Amino acid sequence: MGLQPTLPLKENKKINNQTGWLFPFILITSLFFFWGFVHNIDPILIAHLRKTFQLSILQSSLVDSAVFIAYFLMAIPAGLIMKKYGYRSGIIIGLLIFACGAFLFVPAANTHTYGFFLGALFIIACGLAILETAANPYAIVLGPAETAAFRLNLAQSFNGLAAFIAPLVGRWLILTDSDKTDTAINALSGEALSSFIQTQTDSVKLPFVVLGLVILIMAVVFYFTPLPDIKEEESLASNGFIKALKYTQLQWAVIAQFFYVGAQVCVGSFFLVFAVTAVGLSDKEAATYTAFYGAAFMIGRFAGTFFMKYIEPAKLLAIYSIINIILAFIAIYGKGMMTIYSLIGIAFFMSIMFPTIFALGIKGLGNATKSASSLIIMSIVGGALLPPVLGIVADKTGSIQNGYFIPLVCFIVVLLFALKMRTIKNESSH
Repeated sequence: MGLQPTLPLKENKKINNQTGWLFPFILITSLFFFWGFVHNIDPILIAHLRKTFQLSILQSSLVDSAVFIAYFLMAIPAGLIMKKYGYRSGIIIGLLIFACGAFLFVPAANTHTYGFFLGALFIIACGLAILETAANPYAIVLGPAETAAFRLNLAQSFNGLAAFIAPLVGRWLILTDSDKTDTAINALSGEALSSFIQTQTDSVKLPFVVLGLVILIMAVVFYFTPLPDIKEEESLASNGFIKALKYTQLQWAVIAQFFYVGAQVCVGSFFLVFAVTAVGLSDKEAATYTAFYGAAFMIGRFAGTFFMKYIEPAKLLAIYSIINIILAFIAIYGKGMMTIYSLIGIAFFMSIMFPTIFALGIKGLGNATKSASSLIIMSIVGGALLPPVLGIVADKTGSIQNGYFIPLVCFIVVLLFALKMRTIKNESSH
């Protein structure tokens, strides 16, 4: 997942005539990796903090809520920042906010306060929202126009690379060697409990301090690297959102994206918790399979792009949705490693859903494209609201597997969207 370009852009022709666009493009591409890294280390944090603070599934789901509520709240302010200060300055602002949030993990660990961790993640996500708003348009305009689509897909592939690397980093740097069960932890008291919590929280300091320092260095590099300006088209009228919503395809896309992002966050963020509590793997074994999950998502994106050369996007989306509904049933009712493999399969078949829903939702909308794009992006708030629902179901039933009924329902909604897109004509042509 990632924010898509929300603004139709007029390219600066000088960009395509110069040969010096490669280094700026590499810098922009690195941003895709960094926000992918944060999103894909969240499952490690959820499992780690749940164990450390003995949280319920619902309480641990607030990690996702903190991140995606920030995206929802920053969607419009990020655009205003770009408009007032420019995209290059916006990137630097986003990086500085990102670094600030990363450094806040130190006092969060020192105070042993779960709410402090959530606040730090919220600040990081505010920075990421600004970065994503700027990076996608830059990836389009940095270089020859004829290879713009290739550049954007290449840059977004680094999200998938981060999805593979982040769990491995978390496995070695965040997860401790403590295999204490929940019962054993609950039996601790006094100094023993304080020592356990201190050890667990201290393990998050190093990776996030290093990440914060790297992000600060990136901000300095961006400050001294000349980047071309992005020229925006005239903004739409203030009632553009209302006008855009008259299109049936957009209405369906907003709903589908809300549920899809909710499904992606539910399945991915609780993968490690699922592997430990439902299958009985150790934290570090589960983290290794989390990396396989990320690799499946990355490979699936490349494979899906290839398949779309031969299969209509809406049809492929429908096929993938049906497969994921079946895999979700296996995750809910299966036993042992079969359920882990089904979740890894879901990652593969989820990979095309966000960009496909986005593309089908705005296809052919003309002047309504800008408002339509913003509305679809704001629908990612599903990633904040649906994981707590999974948590409630899991806590009430006493089984994380039952919580996966939530992504199952989400995939049904995506299937309905795909089928609807195959039956309606593009309304903007009338």
